[in-house]
This record gives sequence, structure tokens and C-alpha cells, in this order.
Amino acid sequence: MSTTVQTIMDALRSSVPPIPDTVDVLMAGQPDTEVTGIAVSFMPTQEVIEKAVAAGANLLIAHEPLSYTHRHDEKLTGNDPVFAQKLKLIEDSGIAIFRYHDYCHKKQPDIIMTGLLSALEWESSLAEMLPIAAILELPSMTVTEVAAHVKQKLGMPFLRITGDSSALVSRAGILVGYRGGASTAIPFMREHNLDLLIVGEGPEWETPEYIRDAAHQGRAKALLTLGHAESEEPGMRALSEELKLRYPEIRVEFLPIKPIFRIV
Repeated sequence: MSTTVQTIMDALRSSVPPIPDTVDVLMAGQPDTEVTGIAVSFMPTQEVIEKAVAAGANLLIAHEPLSYTHRHDEKLTGNDPVFAQKLKLIEDSGIAIFRYHDYCHKKQPDIIMTGLLSALEWESSLAEMLPIAAILELPSMTVTEVAAHVKQKLGMPFLRITGDSSALVSRAGILVGYRGGASTAIPFMREHNLDLLIVGEGPEWETPEYIRDAAHQGRAKALLTLGHAESEEPGMRALSEELKLRYPEIRVEFLPIKPIFRIV
């Protein structure tokens, strides 16, 4: 019995009750296509799609969308030459592209979070796993030392520090992706008595400004901002390893993306 695109989508969504109005849709391709090769990536960039096709994959599973907004907006992409060229590549290749986002995060534990913890080798430091966050109890380290550890384990050229970089960290919290905004991050830090927040991203004028004021008041608080992709890509790599075990007859390849920003 062949494994189709629909079979794989159903399997990925099977551990979570149906999510209304989900963004986890087949963004390109046909559901009845027999899958002969799978590529997994955080973002379905033009380069990633080219590499997936070159590797012989006819299904790409990505965490984020094709069209630069959380939900497809025809007004944004309808007459855009950049998106049109991307679509032509997809149509010419026949590759199917499935977005695995909502069901991915709703799965407990969230593989995006557990993938990051594994990449950081912090599984043994996990004190509590919450639906959208993790709380760590770390051996005594400064914020600067934590930052160096994160950079080394994730192979990051840089990350951003806000607050007291010399503060000692014993309790840290992690919020992956776009969960670093004030409405989520500030209550999380306060209610769990955290010394350090590690986030993917969020508005720069929200949580970072809270941390700036806290540090100015003499409170030993700090924030590490990794970047959206840097916080979530390890989870998609972990997904690719799961798929290799689930579908040993199908070649599965993880395709990393390059950092979106450079320091000049």
C-alpha cells in the first residue's frame, strides 16, 4: 500500500483533536500523490524548495507559510513577481508542500520545544513543561555564560541580550517562536519568578523595554532573543528524525535555512 501526501498529513494531525480554521493546510500539490521522498524545513524559502526538488523529494513539510504572512493574503501576493516566480518553481516541479504549525504546537509535549531543549542539551534541567513554555532550573551561570552556551549548541553567529548580562541565572523560561510579546512573556516571567527569559522574537518595544526598566531598577533580570527560526528550527529537525523512523522506506532529509539577518 502506497504512502500518499494525505496519509502523512493525517498521521501528523492524528495526535491532536481537530483544530478549527487551522493554517495546517496543503499549500501546494495534490493529496493523493504517492510520496517518494520527504524534505523537512522550518521555512519554505525559494532556496529550500529548490534543494528539496534537487534531492528528489516530492513532499516538503514546513513550519511556516509560503506567502510571507501567517494566513495567505491574495492582496499581498496576487500580482507580485517574487511570489509568482516561487509559484512557477512549485508548479513546474509538482512538489507538494504541507504546513505543519498548529498541530505541531498543540501536540503535548510540543516537538518544537522539546527539539530546542534537546539541541541545547537541557532536558535534565527541565523543571516544568507548560502548554506554551518551558521552565528550567540551571546550574549557577551568568546570563553571558548562558548566551555563550546557546550560541555554541545552536551554531548561531549572534544573539541579542537585554538587561543585566552579569546576573546569575538559576531559573530560566523559554518561549519559542513569536511568543516573546509582553502579554505572554511578562506575566510568565513574573508568575514563575524567572531570572532569564529566552524567546524567539516579539515586538522590540514590549518585553525588551520591560527588561530594560527592571535592570535599571537593580533587578537581576535579562532577556535572550534568539530569532524566530533559531528557536523553532531544532524542532523541525527533530520532526525529520521522527519521520525517518515512521517511514523507513521513504528518504527523509532535513533542510536547514541560513540566518535571515547579518550583522554589518
